[in-house]
Amino acid sequence: MKILSTAKLAKTVIKLRKQKELTQEQLGEQTSLNRVMIGRIEREDFIPSITQLQALSAVLGFDLTEMFVEQEKEASFIALRGMGRSAEEQKGVDLLLSMMLTLRQQMMLSKAYEDKHSI
Repeated sequence: MKILSTAKLAKTVIKLRKQKELTQEQLGEQTSLNRVMIGRIEREDFIPSITQLQALSAVLGFDLTEMFVEQEKEASFIALRGMGRSAEEQKGVDLLLSMMLTLRQQMMLSKAYEDKHSI
């Protein structure tokens, strides 16, 4: 299955916008997207809708189908095993583990308290 490559889209938008000597604001005006959305697309922080992709494609002149790549089937499994994890993903995993350990400690303390006070 093909998915939108935010990395490919970001590189394409940045490259073509600069080639056409457009600011993010000017590109936004021509595509009906605001400047903030353009910036987020360029930072790979936003996945535009099909309508927004079509507007970008029309103004910048790129083939929309070129922005889609084959999905890696094992990507989520690899990320869970610890390989291919970005720094941001690692922080999320660390936070999740920390929260789970804290919850476990709270449950153990609560049980100990209940056991002590039920006598």
